[in-house]
Parts: sequence; structure tokens; C-alpha cells
Amino acid sequence: MKEEAEKLSIDGHEVYVTHPQKLYFSKEVKLSKLDLVRYYLSIAPGALAGIRGRPLVLKRFVNGAESEAFYQKRAPAEHPSWLRTVTLSFPSGRTAEELVVENAAGLAWIVNLGCIELHPHAIRSSDLDHPDELRIDLDPGPGATWADVCQVAMEVNSFLAEVELRGWPKTSGSRGMHVNVRIEPRWTFLEVRRAALALSREIERRVPALATSKWWKEERHGVFLDYNQNAKDRTTASAYSVRPLPDARVSAPLFWNEVPDSNPADFTLLTIPKRFAEIGDPHAEMDANSGSLEKLLELAARDDTAGLGDAPWPPHFRKQVDEKPRVAPSRAKSATKKSRTKMPLLVVANSSDKDVALAGLERWKAKYPEAAKSLAVDDVLVDSMRGRFSTWTRIRVNLRHVPEELRPEQETPDPDDDPTHEWSKRRASKKKS
Repeated sequence: MKEEAEKLSIDGHEVYVTHPQKLYFSKEVKLSKLDLVRYYLSIAPGALAGIRGRPLVLKRFVNGAESEAFYQKRAPAEHPSWLRTVTLSFPSGRTAEELVVENAAGLAWIVNLGCIELHPHAIRSSDLDHPDELRIDLDPGPGATWADVCQVAMEVNSFLAEVELRGWPKTSGSRGMHVNVRIEPRWTFLEVRRAALALSREIERRVPALATSKWWKEERHGVFLDYNQNAKDRTTASAYSVRPLPDARVSAPLFWNEVPDSNPADFTLLTIPKRFAEIGDPHAEMDANSGSLEKLLELAARDDTAGLGDAPWPPHFRKQVDEKPRVAPSRAKSATKKSRTKMPLLVVANSSDKDVALAGLERWKAKYPEAAKSLAVDDVLVDSMRGRFSTWTRIRVNLRHVPEELRPEQETPDPDDDPTHEWSKRRASKKKS
């Protein structure tokens, strides 16, 4: 018998939850789609504060958190008349009508589409050219601990106070932390990203053993401050987003005094509603505390004078005027341009399923045990690759610590489920025709 949809009356609107008992989480906790909708309704004021008035990219897990997701920038053709859209233009030159959610009914409607996470842009629909949010993404690399993340976050907080800005911390819902800064919508995406880069470099100078602003993974250590999250068209999981982890972990807003002793595992779909009911939203005053980027941009100008210049952009962005060659150091030409400096990197696995990719890594280690013994913890590079419509995991190993006589050659990755192969074939086919 076909499962009947659950009808909810929210804010004067009717929202239907299709397949309400379909399991969206089943490993550590058992949670249905309806459980997910009810969670978001229970903390709706907090979740809406992070997305209200902002264009949304829909990251849809139509078969639950344990299956592959896909990104949908364009609003579904058949959306309720009470849900509005706005036209965005992207660096590629394409445009899309994206949804803008204003109320709890709209929140429930997009969750019914399979949006476990919420991915708003850093702009309001009223001004698509000037972000009102600076996003500081603290991403721990291999070997970095949660304590390292918290220490870097506290350094960020101190520095923000020096430049007369206020940061609002939240767990990312995974291994990292986000610090959002409400800013006056006076600066372009280029200027906001430039300010974020200046901040990242300053934190690296202050805690060089813990933090890095280096874009290329082979150059990083500790906690990476991802300045490129402020480039146009980038989105991150907003406050109260449920993440697709086995325990249904949540990107939880924190008070600064909670950060040093926090544990991201404490914040899940099952615990956050009670916390929200008891203490409210730690970020409730964010919109009332907009600041200026002037001091950060002054720091950026000093970095430019010192010869630092721009830093690499994500690969799908157009080459910038003052950007240095966008190539990893392991592939860059030497100063003499007569030879290439090669970092011994091998791709060992590509898969849309991270667990399958990690299993491929273990097979590679079993095949080359002597080489595997020489790998340091940060010699294994697990990259979350984002394409136009989907994500996949690429795993590489850096053989820099492996004696040359023990270094395996590059082989066909196992598995090799890389969607760019298909895209490349399509482009080649179009060129021939």
C-alpha cells in the first residue's frame, strides 16, 4: 500500500510531507523524513535567522543521509506560489532562479525535498551584489584536533575585536567550526574575499604552528582558514543544519564562552531542540551587530605592499587579473623553467561514496605495505570534490616520506568513479560534432 503524505498546516499554508516514514538516518539513530521536518519546525526561528531572505542552493538527499546528494541551484518548477524566487548570476555566466525561504512553511517544504542541510548564499535577495556576511571556515586537516580548532577560533575572536568586528561561532556539524561576521552590505564579493584572505593570513602569522591560509592541501598543516568560502557562488551549511553523519549531528550556534570546552558530538537532531528551548538562539543578536570591513581591507593593502598579492581561487572560477599561476606546487615549474618540481602524489581512489573511497585506500595500503608504513598522517589527502550537480571523494597519497625505490607508480584508481570523466567525454564529443 502506498504511504499517504502527512499534511501539515504551518503559517496558514498547507505543506505535504511525502513518504513521511522513510528512514533518512538508520546507522546510529533511526530518523524518518517526518522526524527531520519536525526537528526543523521545533527550531524554526533559529534556522530561519540563517537563511531568511537569502537565495538557497538545494542540496538534496532524496534517499536519505546515507545516499548520494546532488545540488540543485534552480527552484523546482512546481513550487508553491507563496515561495518566491530571485535570479542569480554565476561566475560562469549562467543564471538561475533560486528559492528564497521566509517562514517555517517554506522551511518544511524544502526539507520535504530532501534538503537535510541548508545552504544559503552570503547575500540577501534585496542586494545580490553586496554580501552582508563574512564567513570564516576553520577546516582541520589530518592530525589536527578539535582542541586545535577551538584554539584557532579563540584567536579569530580576539583579532576580530581588534578590527572592530563581532564573530558568531558555530560548530560546522562535522570536524570544523564556522565563525560568521555580520557586515554592512557595502562591499563586493571580491572585497569581502580579500578581507577574508587578509584575516586568514593574520591568524596564520599569530599561531603559525596551528593555522594555515595555504590553499593547496600539500602545503597545509593544522587548521585551514578557507578564505574562498567568501567567493561568489559559494555556500556553507547554515546554523542548525543537520549534517549527513550517522549521529545526525547539527551545525550548532555557540556562545564564545562555550567554545573552549565544547564537543561537536553533543549537538545532534535529538539534543538541539531541548537546548534551543532552554537557552534560545546564541546568534539571536547577529543582525543587530553589522560591522565594517575597512580595517581588514587596510590589512589586505599592507599585505599587497609586502608582495603577498592574491591567493589561489577555486578551480571553476575565472583566472583573476592579479592571481598567480593556479597550479599546485607539486606541479609548478621551477624557477629556471627547465624542469618541473614534482611532489610524488598518487590518486588511489575516486568515488561518490566516501566509505567506498576509503576502502580503496585500505586496498592500496595492503597492496603496498612497505610504502604505507612510511606515510605520515598528513600524507593521506582526502578531498571532497564538488561538481556542478554532485560531490565525490578523491583520495591521494603523498609519497614524500617513502624511499624512492619503494614508491609505487600511478595506477588506475580503485575505485575510479569520477564524474568528471563523463563530463570530459561529453565535451570531447561536442567538439567533434
